[in-house]
Amino acid sequence: MQIGAIVGLALIYIILAWVFGSYWLPLAVMSIIPFGMIGVSFGHYIMNYDLTFLSMVGMLGLSGILVNDSIVLISTIHRRQQSGMALLDAIEQGTVERLRAVLLTSLTTIGGLTPLMFETSTQAQFLIPMAITIVFGLAIATLLVLVIVPSMVAIGADVRTLAARIGGRDDPEPARLR
Repeated sequence: MQIGAIVGLALIYIILAWVFGSYWLPLAVMSIIPFGMIGVSFGHYIMNYDLTFLSMVGMLGLSGILVNDSIVLISTIHRRQQSGMALLDAIEQGTVERLRAVLLTSLTTIGGLTPLMFETSTQAQFLIPMAITIVFGLAIATLLVLVIVPSMVAIGADVRTLAARIGGRDDPEPARLR
């Protein structure tokens, strides 16, 4: 499972780097994954369940959902900036524009899995830890997607500008997503 998770995350990074044409943006997209794990731990503690193998499988699924939410946000910011908008304005308006999509994606998933968390039949008992993982991970991380991912994009642009100044290049081009 550990090797599969590492390979999966590496492939996600490689694909995102290829699609975005950037080494930084995939890191901004994937930066939300650890925050989902905070929700997972909290959910298992609150519901009094141990982390099981299916909890780990749920973590992989949760990572995919969080990456999806981040991609929706990043691509909107990128599209707005390509239309000529300044980076900070693109971040602000892109986040506002995608708020509903990010919330609906997460809330429908949470709503669909919540009944499973409270199922009492013996057939469903082994699936409950996976449902707890996804529901609580999404509940915590969805709101953070709207804060951390845009912040990481802005930080990346600032670091790139700083690196250009340190390298002796006075970058006349305003900060862009790369």
